[in-house]
Amino acid sequence: MSELTMDWSCWTRRCALPWVCAVLLVGAVTGCKKEEGGATAEAAATPRAAVVPVTRQAVTKNLTVAGEFIPFQEVELHAKVAGYIRKISVDIGDKVRTGQVLATLEIPELTAQVSGAEAGIRHSQEEVTLAKSQVARAEADHNALHMAAERLKQAATARPGMIAQQEIDDAEAKDSSSEAQVEVAKATVAAQQQQMEVAKAEHLHYSSLAGYSKITAPFDGIVTWRYADTGALIQAGTSNVGSMPVVKVAQVNVLRLRIPVPESLAGYVRDGDTADVLVQATGDHFTGKVVRTTGALDRTTRSLQVEVDVPNPKSKLTPGMYADVTLRIAGNPSALTVPVQAVDQGPNGASVLVVDANNNVQRRPVQIGLETPDKVQILSGVHDGERVIVGNLASFEPGQKVNPRASAMVASGKEE
Repeated sequence: MSELTMDWSCWTRRCALPWVCAVLLVGAVTGCKKEEGGATAEAAATPRAAVVPVTRQAVTKNLTVAGEFIPFQEVELHAKVAGYIRKISVDIGDKVRTGQVLATLEIPELTAQVSGAEAGIRHSQEEVTLAKSQVARAEADHNALHMAAERLKQAATARPGMIAQQEIDDAEAKDSSSEAQVEVAKATVAAQQQQMEVAKAEHLHYSSLAGYSKITAPFDGIVTWRYADTGALIQAGTSNVGSMPVVKVAQVNVLRLRIPVPESLAGYVRDGDTADVLVQATGDHFTGKVVRTTGALDRTTRSLQVEVDVPNPKSKLTPGMYADVTLRIAGNPSALTVPVQAVDQGPNGASVLVVDANNNVQRRPVQIGLETPDKVQILSGVHDGERVIVGNLASFEPGQKVNPRASAMVASGKEE
């Protein structure tokens, strides 16, 4: 019986070992499945977030707006003095040259004033000549009296008592008086010379006014309007009453193309920016450069006035025409950028959601720069290479753990 018992025990152990192994294997498999199920549940509970890295790219903005051609220079010419138009030699549309006489005024009063000033100069010259002759006479009298006084003194010295002292004193007094008369005559000459300078200045004044009787062109251009005809009375442009201009002249061989730039882009416009111009009225299409800006916003329109100089030698373009202008505003060739979908522009300013190294969400306030249809320039708040969430920003909170997934963004700013 003992041998049978031992055989049964051995057989039992041999037969039971596979069953034990099978049970242990089933238990291990069951445990692994439980762990995988837990990880899957945790991953399912962590929301996915589409992220893109902050990158450096060139940012350039195109602005399409209507611009207006205006003359390079335009001025209404007034008369400096009042008078009647004796002759007007130009009409609207006439081309004029610098210095060309456009109209001549008849000013009788001014002619008389010029003649009077000329007579005043001649009178002053005669007074100066007379005063100089009086100086010469006074000097001759002084020399004679001085010599007489000197001879009396010498005689009195040679023979004391021969000449009375009273006679000597009278001679010296006459000498001193004649010397004073010389000084008076010289002062009279100086006064008359000053009076002559006054007369010359008055003559220059009236002669200059007489020169304004001819209205001339200040630059090469074209007469765009004529306000008066022959015989019309023109008031002086310097008078307090309203004066009528004679003609209006504009320089049109070069035109200014004036472009309004909205306030949001005014700070990015620079001299030298490229402007693509299409003139619908003539079909002309050309490229220009920004040459100047007003440097300040128009308070009425809240826009910056930008100008492009356009050569117009054949006068094909006329002031007042409009043109479609695409202004390529110079940006930054290496700017930090993010897609427009990554920026949340709320009432407290712009911000982005950054996913850190631990896949936690951080809200970062940012300062934005130039905006294009697909990307936004970031001036501060994030660094190159950081990951930001794009799309569905309202569904994420700061501190939340996310499952980041790279988002492929196309040029249009949409996800593929």
